[in-house]
Amino acid sequence: MRNRLTTLLFCVLFSLSALAQQPTQWRGENSEAKYPAPNLLASWPADGPEVLWHYDALGTGYSTPAFANSKIYCTGMEDEMGYLNIFDEKGNFEKKVQYGKEFEVSYPGARPTPTIVGDLVYISTGYGELVCLNWQTGKILWNKELGADFGAENIRFGFTESVVVDGEKVYFTPGGKEYNVVALNRMNGDLIWKSAGKGQLSAYCTPKLVKLPQRQLLVTHTGDQIIAVDTEDGKLLWNYPFPNQYNIHPNTPIFEDGALFFITGYGQGCVKLALNEDGSAITKVWSTEKMDNQMGGAEIVDGYVYASGHKSRGWFCFDYATGQEMWNSKEIGNGAIIMAADKFIIYSDRGELVLVNPNPEKLDIISATKVQYGTAQHWAHPVVHNGVLYVRHGKSLIAYKISA
Repeated sequence: MRNRLTTLLFCVLFSLSALAQQPTQWRGENSEAKYPAPNLLASWPADGPEVLWHYDALGTGYSTPAFANSKIYCTGMEDEMGYLNIFDEKGNFEKKVQYGKEFEVSYPGARPTPTIVGDLVYISTGYGELVCLNWQTGKILWNKELGADFGAENIRFGFTESVVVDGEKVYFTPGGKEYNVVALNRMNGDLIWKSAGKGQLSAYCTPKLVKLPQRQLLVTHTGDQIIAVDTEDGKLLWNYPFPNQYNIHPNTPIFEDGALFFITGYGQGCVKLALNEDGSAITKVWSTEKMDNQMGGAEIVDGYVYASGHKSRGWFCFDYATGQEMWNSKEIGNGAIIMAADKFIIYSDRGELVLVNPNPEKLDIISATKVQYGTAQHWAHPVVHNGVLYVRHGKSLIAYKISA
């Protein structure tokens, strides 16, 4: 009996330890922004969901919060320096940790969302410094200068890529000619492999990991090419030309029903590419210039894809299988879309916060309000954690009650 109890206790402790070591991800699990929200409110009060708390001294930036270790982590810039702000889950500020110089030109502020793995935090700065630090002690364990170490050139609006961690590897896209995409040892920053990709500049995109039975792919959007590399050795598997006017592609691709969906702004639009069985080749399925989301992502639900445009103003719904346009509505400003349980939450560039039913027949608005705190652009993606909606607006982080 004692042996069985000891074994059970070991299994529980091992499971908790493994869970604590799971890396956080930009836009949540699989980077899909589909967040569980038990007891989600069917609608919001007339003046919007209750504000549980707000904090208005984050520093400037556009990054979203990350959640781990019963803490909230969110970056901001003060006096040109980047800081990791740390809160408990009730919104009580605990401390801030400096991690490097941040981007003070062309829309100043912290950009990438931090990636948390246990006590370690992985952050890239707008100026191209890749940092691993211990959030408990504030000690920087290792750092890489993307220019000096990987031949990278900074891009118009600064690096915005959030670090992808998988197992003992860190993946990043410096955009150098030789070191276009790299895999590093996450504990010491040593190079594991490099890929020349297509030798193009980084393009603001946080990559997507696609796990297939035969291999795992890292898929991202560089200057004017979509590329896929094998995560085992960095071998370039395929590329697909998909440029826009400024080669700005912040949206992480979506993998759904054996195909990859890419969406970008400035009139280029979106494309669906079917993967073959082992991920070594692609076939174009359909594309459109109408749904050209700039940086707010997309959602695929029950065979339909939803997103806003950029040059094409308004919100769209397309049949994911065929590319047929289902509807277009200009009722809400362009912006970011996420899911909470079975509902969409849209945060527009006009500061609108909207609860929406997925519906291929119309833009089915349930409730709407305006974000009242913060300043500057409404560009950060909302996040849902433990039934609470978090919206970052400039120097403010706001927590809304959206669950009963």
